Amino acid sequence: MNSVSPHTPVSRRDFVSRLALAGAALPLVGATSSAVAAEKKMASAAPASTGPTTIHVFSKPLHMFSPAETAKIIKECGYGGIDYTVRKAQAHVLPEKVTEDLPRAIDAARAAGLKVEMITTDIVSAREPHTETLLKTAAKLGVKFYRLGNWNYDAKLGVLGTFEKLQPALKELGALNLSLGLHGAIQNHAGTRIGSALWDLHHLLKDIDPRGLGVQYDIRHATVEGGQSWPLPLRLLAPWIRCSDIKDFKWIQSPGKAVIDNVPLGEGIVPFDAYFKLVKELGLGGPISVHLEYPPFERPAATLSAADRVTQMKALMKKDLAVLKGHMAKNQIS
Repeated sequence: MNSVSPHTPVSRRDFVSRLALAGAALPLVGATSSAVAAEKKMASAAPASTGPTTIHVFSKPLHMFSPAETAKIIKECGYGGIDYTVRKAQAHVLPEKVTEDLPRAIDAARAAGLKVEMITTDIVSAREPHTETLLKTAAKLGVKFYRLGNWNYDAKLGVLGTFEKLQPALKELGALNLSLGLHGAIQNHAGTRIGSALWDLHHLLKDIDPRGLGVQYDIRHATVEGGQSWPLPLRLLAPWIRCSDIKDFKWIQSPGKAVIDNVPLGEGIVPFDAYFKLVKELGLGGPISVHLEYPPFERPAATLSAADRVTQMKALMKKDLAVLKGHMAKNQIS
């Protein structure tokens, strides 16, 4: 070990070197303090959980039904809300028909005793043809949260270059959301697009007011990509998380390969108790969207009749809700 006692003579050269190193460290300390202060400021903007959490059903696997039929199924299964798809594909409402069809869809939900606190869109810019009309209509109807579309990395610009290109559009969209009383959220999604690594979302959002733009946190995708490290970005992104998704999965493994298999809640490897314990600790709230991405919601057997498919769907929706409520109750989340 190379150490110097108080009585060891120090050469002028050593003294100057140490002084330079100490001086170089000061800006780093200042930068770190500024970053921590900024993060605390953002955290202070995060709302406390208020009232009970409304558990919605993501309407994608039910898009073959009318809004009224969808609402009836969801209500019968015990859920509190519908996360309607308002986008170009697999949608209950098309963006170009939002002023006519979204009010009808929300009226159908409310007639069944359901809330529509959140919707799913494919919005990626405030300047797209239907963005402003869609968001103004949603806000007028009482929607508070919406999921954005997706972005891929630009291979020519690289990771950081892609962030630089995207940030101005996100800031503009966040400002529009704030003016309407909406929160737009990027879903973290397994794979290679933006939001898969989760740390990249912090790079994108660190200078954006979390009241207007943030993250729709998905613990299933976070587990796929984060393995055992998923709590770290969850803590980092907490100020920007105002709503969340829930689903489960398991790995199907073979030599040199692993494939994701989506399964009902509680039948996979998502660590729900650890997750909700941390949700409670961080004071996260907002509506939850349950995603149903396993058979017979997706890839139904060819021999399954339409009636039997609906019967199975209802039974599985009820089971998923019971599992989810059990984990929430265990961790004192209402």
